[in-house]
Amino acid sequence: MLGRLLGSSPRLWWWGARPSTWSPHPAPLLLRPARAIGDKAKGVQDVVQQTANPGYKAFMNERRPTNFDKKVLVWAGRFKKEEDIPKYITSEVLDAARNTVRIKVCYIMIALTLLGCLAMVITGKEAAKRDHTLLRMNEQKKAKWRAEVEKDREAAAVKPQ
Repeated sequence: MLGRLLGSSPRLWWWGARPSTWSPHPAPLLLRPARAIGDKAKGVQDVVQQTANPGYKAFMNERRPTNFDKKVLVWAGRFKKEEDIPKYITSEVLDAARNTVRIKVCYIMIALTLLGCLAMVITGKEAAKRDHTLLRMNEQKKAKWRAEVEKDREAAAVKPQ
């Protein structure tokens, strides 16, 4: 039962205060986790590192936004103006803003594609009413070429005489 409560692996736990041979009073045996579990231990470790070295940052997840990043953040609606954007932002905020802008651009492209298709259908129907089809245009073009060839033949037949 104790194994289920503490975990089945014996390497996860160690005896906290081991009795030393040089101490006159042996310390009581305590069972403690061998490694930190969860975010609390990670935060404690960061605090220890920061107190040891004040300029230390455990994991710098912030970056300075470029001008384009600032425009993306404004377009995404994260900030009202470019002046409101802080000097450093997290990459998660920037990624979320980029995804929002990417989705908006996709919606705009979908709308423009549908409008283009609708315009093509309307102009095609109007051209069909006027009998201005590709078949008719090709027939006219070929008739024009045939007329030019006939004129060239007549001009060639008149020259030798």
